[in-house]
Amino acid sequence: MVFRDSARIVCPESLATYDFEQWLEVPPARPDLSIRSPSICIAAPEVILLQQYDRVPCHEAPFTRRNLFLRDDFTCQYCGRKRPSDHLSVDHVVPRSRGGTTSWENCVLACVSCNARKADRNLKEAGLHLLRQPIRPRWTPYLNLRPSQRMDSWARFTPESRRKTASNF
Repeated sequence: MVFRDSARIVCPESLATYDFEQWLEVPPARPDLSIRSPSICIAAPEVILLQQYDRVPCHEAPFTRRNLFLRDDFTCQYCGRKRPSDHLSVDHVVPRSRGGTTSWENCVLACVSCNARKADRNLKEAGLHLLRQPIRPRWTPYLNLRPSQRMDSWARFTPESRRKTASNF
């Protein structure tokens, strides 16, 4: 997009913008955050600015299993442990047998042991509490990233507080 002049690269520190030719002159600050070819090494842009867009994007994330894993950051919402996806399941806070719906506001990730402990009971009966209330997330262009994967340089441009540092990339 930058090469086709549809976007400009933004320097997160100074907010200066660069076109492709100007960006070629910026030396990469870190070799591990660069784009390489046999003849050139370019700093990898972390933030770009669209020159124009044709419509405001939709602000609702579709309710899917994948998006639920992303919203809850692959973390059990009862015990707080991060788990691989095959060790997590979708739990209905209000069980479906008691009128609960399959929705953003009623579904959370739970590890297998917490989900078995809760079973077909409500939170009070199971003696569990949620770490965070389940809410419908707003759609964002970076929804496909876990919150822990978002870079610190995005802080000025995004509302979330947890971000991944460039050194962890």
